[in-house]
Order: sequence, then structure tokens, then C-alpha cells
Amino acid sequence: MDIFSVFTLCGGLAFFLYGMTTMSKSLEKMAGGKLERLLKKMTSSPFKSLLLGAGITIAIQSSSAMTVMLVGLVNSGVMELGQTIGVIMGSNIGTTLTAWILSLTGIQSESVFVNLFKPENFSPVIALVGIILIMGSKKQKRRDIGRIMVGFSILMYGMELMKNAVSPLASMPGFSDMLTAFNNPLLGVLVGTVFTGIIQSSAASVGILQALALTGSITFGMAIPIIMGQNIGTCVTAILSAIGVNRNAKRVAAVHISFNIIGTVICLILFYGGNAIFHFPFTDNAISAVGVAFCHTVFNVFTTVLLLPFSRQLEKLARKLVRNETKSESFAFLDPLLMRTPAVAISECVTITNQMGALSHQNLLLSLQQLVDYDEARESEIVSNEDKLDIYEDRLVRYLVEISRHSMSGADSRTVSRLLHAIGDFERIGDHALNLQESARELHDKELHFSDSAKAELEVLISALTDVMEDAFACFATDDPIAAQGIEPLEETIDRLIEEIRLRHIERLQSGECTIQLGFVLNDLLTCIERVSDHCSNIAMCVIENHDKKVERHAYIQEVKTNRSFTEYLRRDLRKYRLPEQ
Repeated sequence: MDIFSVFTLCGGLAFFLYGMTTMSKSLEKMAGGKLERLLKKMTSSPFKSLLLGAGITIAIQSSSAMTVMLVGLVNSGVMELGQTIGVIMGSNIGTTLTAWILSLTGIQSESVFVNLFKPENFSPVIALVGIILIMGSKKQKRRDIGRIMVGFSILMYGMELMKNAVSPLASMPGFSDMLTAFNNPLLGVLVGTVFTGIIQSSAASVGILQALALTGSITFGMAIPIIMGQNIGTCVTAILSAIGVNRNAKRVAAVHISFNIIGTVICLILFYGGNAIFHFPFTDNAISAVGVAFCHTVFNVFTTVLLLPFSRQLEKLARKLVRNETKSESFAFLDPLLMRTPAVAISECVTITNQMGALSHQNLLLSLQQLVDYDEARESEIVSNEDKLDIYEDRLVRYLVEISRHSMSGADSRTVSRLLHAIGDFERIGDHALNLQESARELHDKELHFSDSAKAELEVLISALTDVMEDAFACFATDDPIAAQGIEPLEETIDRLIEEIRLRHIERLQSGECTIQLGFVLNDLLTCIERVSDHCSNIAMCVIENHDKKVERHAYIQEVKTNRSFTEYLRRDLRKYRLPEQ
């Protein structure tokens, strides 16, 4: 083995890591926000969490990405620490699939059919199909599939390069002498841990071990401790992702480390204790690439089965290792770590935006209640909620702009656009709620009272406003374009009611039933209500535009108002929200 073989080995490792990253990112992109929704729904029991962790890791082909995702979700408050333990264990099982795929490089047969399963034979075809999909398809989903195929082919090519680079080692006597040192299990664990920690990929580390196994110089006794160490080394990614997060998120990394270290210690004791008693005959036999995959799988499955019943104890251990601070921690509802998986980050932004919408809705209802029954405590709550809405807007907008710089699917891109539009409307509704609160305060402080007829008219108007808000926020939360189409007739009804109330107020002002001072307050109230209904219309349009990118807002509204169905809905709403007779 000369210096050029070393260069080839390094190049093969680079191809392997690049292919793994490309494939993993494309798989995550295709999965979209489904990953986060699954994590939220299916972590009710350790067994469900285990299956989910294995399934998602198989889908995205990266246990490291899975762990980083969990740290981000716990730091954001989306998941509890206990929900992640089964997922972490499952991800350790899911990552073993990569080793089995890589073991195909060791296939030796005269059969043409069997040789078709060798990566060096089928990878070029997969790469060609992938390139055709990337360059020839207009659909984003097909291009993502193409990137997955190209990433897989690059990964396999890197594995082939590493195998060819280390093949001369079999004939080097010095290499055999060096390997005798790995008969020490502790050294094997240490090497596996350090090397995997440096390259931050257990799949690449296992792949190199499988390439070395193809030389016939690695025995089961040497490989097993290295495999155990590789599982510890992959925790480095979790440790790095836990820097700068809250205490609970740090505990996710602590669980991951504890699980792998405890599993390694137990397996070392059982394996070498059993070997001392029964003298296993296979320990001195050469291990194959398939043998490495088998040992990797057995180790991960055994440690999971062994420690899954002790999930609560692992959680307690993590809490002892990472203790609570005396001071309270700020709640970070949007974790930058989630940007490593943009689809999950966008799904989290949808959740947070819905929370913002619910808060602005609640604040407006509180301010409307102030007009009827003024309360100092309620005023404090309205002001506090408005401050929260400002924080929501600032953080969400900055976060979404940052996400927009990452590669994402067409659907995710439209979702980001929908959120950015709606966030501004939610914040402005919060501002109008504060304006309504100030009007209520003025009425209370100056002991002003509307006439009975004005009160009755405002009750009808507020009823219509309450309904349009309910419908607008509901259609946004469910992303329902059909429900969104019903907002515009009700918004038009509110505009007509406001126009009629203003005319009636002028008549009362001329007859002396109302004062100019009350007229100023009434005008402010009507302006706020009119603008809130306009923002509800904007929110509905965000939903419609998200499902039909050809829609142009002003042209759509003009077209809708000429439809027969719009006229029928408008007549229905005008009958429902009829002002009392004068």
C-alpha cells in the first residue's frame, strides 16, 4: 500500500460522506413535515417510539440527523424528554440497514443474477436514472428522487474506492502485526469511538471496517469491540448539537450517550466473560462484510431489548447528569437546530404561527369584552398578549427568512410564503385589539355610554366580526381553501353594516341623541372592526393562494364578487346580521 492508496482511501471516504449527506437531505426533504407530525403522534409508549425511531432513521438514512432533530424538538418544547428515549433506541436499530446495504460489496458469485446485486454493477445505472430525473424533470419531487439515487450511487462508489484502497493491506506483514494490538478489546472500543467521533458518521465508520474485513485480516474478536466503540462515537453529533440549548435538550444527548455506553459495557462483560468460560471458536475467524453488518445489528438490537424496559431509569440518570439550574430558563420556541431539517423546521413554524393566530384571536375577543364589562386585570392581560405577539412576529419572520435560504420542496416554499403573509395579519389584529382596548378605556374613564340603539347595532356588528374571525382562523389552522372561500361574503357584510351604522350615527347626531365625543369613539371602533375584517379576508386569501399559485389577489376578489354563489352567501349573511329597525 503506497501513498496513492492513502489518497484513494481519503477520496473514497469523502465520496461516501458526500453521498450519504446528499441522500439523507433529499430523503428528509421528501418526507417534509410528516416526520415531526409522526414524532408528536406516535411517542405515547416506548414500543411505538422504538418503531418510529427505527422507521424514520431507515427513511432518512441518518441516526445523527434523527438525534439532532430530537434535540431541537425538545429544546423547542414540542416533545418531552421521556418521549425521545424509545426514538433514540429505535434509531440505533434503523441505522443498521446501511451496513447491510454496504455488505453487498462483498458478494462473490459466477451467477449473472447474483452479480446484479453488487453495488459496483447496479450503482452506475441508478446514477444515470438519477441524473435523467434531475435534469429532465420539471417536478421537484422527481428531482429529489433523482438526488437520492445519485447520492446512493456516490456513496457506493466511495465504498468501492475504500475497498480497493485497503485491498493491498492483506499482503503486508506489517499490517497483520499492527492488528494484533486490536486483540485488546478496550483499545478496539477506543479506536471505534475516536474514529467515528472524528468523521461523525457511524455508517462511514462501519463502511471502512467492512472494507478492511474484505482483506481477510480482521477477526470477529477485533471487529466486535470496534463496532461497540462506533456506537459511542456517533454520540459526538448529539453532544455538539446540545451546545447552547436548554437543560432538557441537553438531557437528550445524555440519554443517547448513556444508552450506548451502558450497552457497550454490558455487552463487553457478557461477550468476554462468556468467551473466558466457553471459549467461542469464531473469535479468531476472519469476519466478512456481512459478518460486520450482522454483529452491528445484533449489538444494537440486543442493547435496545435489554434497556428498553429501563427507559424511566435512563431518564432519571440523564436528569442527574444534567441538573436543573436555580434560575429559570427562557423558553426557546424556535430552535436553530431544526434548520438542519428544513421540512421539520417549517412544520414547527406552522404550529407556532397557529399559536400566534390563536393568541391574536383571544386578544381581540378580550378587547371586545372590555366594551361591555371593563376590567383592569383584563387590560393587563391584553397588553401582555400584545407584547407576546410582537415577539412572535419578530422571531417567526427572522426564522422563516433564514429557512428560505435552505433547499426545500415546492410545497414547503408555498407554506413559508403563506406563513409570512399571515404573521403580519395576526400581528396587526393584535394592534387593533389594543386600539379597541384604548377606546374601551376612554369610555370607562370618561363614563361615556352609547345610546340603546347604538349598543344594539354594535352587538350585531360584533357578532358578525366574531364569526368571521372564527372562520378565518379555523380555515388557516386547517389549511382549508374551501372554508376560506366563505370569508369574503361575510367580510363584505361587515363593510355594509359599518357603512349603515355610520349613516345612522349621523342621523342620531343631528337629532341630538348622540354627542360628538361619543361619535369620535364610535368612529374609532368601527375603523378597528373594519380593518380586522380586512385582515381576516387576507388570512383566507393566504390559504387560497397556498393551494392555487395562479391566483392573483385583487383579480380573484373582483371575480368572486361577480359569482352567483357569492351573491347568495352575501344575502344569507345580510339576513343573519340584520341591524335592528330604527
